[in-house]
Amino acid sequence: MTDQTDTDLRSLLNDVLGLGPARTAALTADSGLFGALPELDSMAVANLLTEIEDRFGVVIEDDEVDGDMLGTFGDLLAFISAKRVGA
Repeated sequence: MTDQTDTDLRSLLNDVLGLGPARTAALTADSGLFGALPELDSMAVANLLTEIEDRFGVVIEDDEVDGDMLGTFGDLLAFISAKRVGA
């Protein structure tokens, strides 16, 4: 499931943030997201979270949203993977 989740998350970031295929393909687990990508501002976070819920079939509680979750691509991937296992 993790490989598919990785692919789906890259697609979601491309769609929501408009990063383009080359930039999303170049993301590594250590690639910074919030604070590192100018496209990921506070307004984009709300859109991103909504899309994550819709595409991955999970519910993100308000108290789960923090800087750690959106710190790196790897952090966000791990968060979504954990949510999907628990869903």
